[in-house]
Amino acid sequence: MSLAVTYTRAQIGIKAPLVDVEVHLGGGLPGIAIVGLAETAVKESKDRVKGALINSRFKYPSDHKIIVNLAPADLPKEGGRYDLAIALCILAASDQIPPESLANHEFVGELALTGDLRPVRGVLPSAIAAERSHHNLIIPCQNSEEASLLRSGDVRAAKTLLDVCNHLCGTERLPRIDTHVQSHQESTAKLSDIRGQYQAKRALLIAAAGGHNILFTGPPGAGKTMLASRLVNLLPPLPGHQALEVASIQSVSDYDFSYSNWSRRPYRAPHHTASAVALVGGGSTPRPGEISLAHLGVLFLDELPEFDRKVLEVLREPLESGEIMISRAKQQVRFPAQFQLVAAMNPCPCGYYGDEKDRCVCSLDKIA
Repeated sequence: MSLAVTYTRAQIGIKAPLVDVEVHLGGGLPGIAIVGLAETAVKESKDRVKGALINSRFKYPSDHKIIVNLAPADLPKEGGRYDLAIALCILAASDQIPPESLANHEFVGELALTGDLRPVRGVLPSAIAAERSHHNLIIPCQNSEEASLLRSGDVRAAKTLLDVCNHLCGTERLPRIDTHVQSHQESTAKLSDIRGQYQAKRALLIAAAGGHNILFTGPPGAGKTMLASRLVNLLPPLPGHQALEVASIQSVSDYDFSYSNWSRRPYRAPHHTASAVALVGGGSTPRPGEISLAHLGVLFLDELPEFDRKVLEVLREPLESGEIMISRAKQQVRFPAQFQLVAAMNPCPCGYYGDEKDRCVCSLDKIA
């Protein structure tokens, strides 16, 4: 058989649209061509796939013209997440594994030249989408933690390309990933740790009960940051579907995924030198910013007047709509951003304006 088809998942924001991987072995000048709006990292997969197949003791069909089509053709594709699906399609098209074994399967993973599978970003949204499509999903072992958050679906993890092929041929089955149930853990940072500040603690309780934004102002050392860090612990644990949404944002971000406290609401405290892109998200390939990483949690802006005005202005629309739309020439990506804003500031640059001991040394112009 000279044609094989299998499935994988792209990554657009926190969505994982289905991608058909089609491989045709034909006549002509030997080589491999990857089509379907593939970016540089995807086109480079031909060398990774070739090395992985050879080092896994498979025969690479170097005497054929290999055409790899990633459909739909108008969907941007980036990263090395398509390596595993392309390699398996080549093996099926060259009759080295049964082509029918690829049915109802999806594959996500980057290949090393040795044939080992490397982790990729955004596996959790792919696992959720595969479960909705009633497809089995095979991923790298390093991504098994985030995939274990699913309560249903058939997700299996493999270490090497050879392990995946043995599973598809029925010689050695890959074990299913066990469902991970994380109970809500109480934080050691409690409101009772704060002595005094009854009015501020009362305001914090009202903000937690009503979902209000809040601003703390006072001299240095008054406990503004300490109060703000306690707000997230006053909020109830996230229900299952919301916890998966928050975990999906973390899965597609540039930060390492951790499920140690995945059911807890996020708490983000960016430095006042953060740019607008770092705060709301962006980049040539859009990534979530701090407001999306704080989705359904708390975003704390310490030293509020020190933030650039343009940075603060970009918070207007997300605060009203609960989401952010990042538009680029090739695509538009929507990230959720329903967060509770907590800010803190000093009453003046030195922080002691209005102090009973009259320690303020700022001029009226600086205070204004």
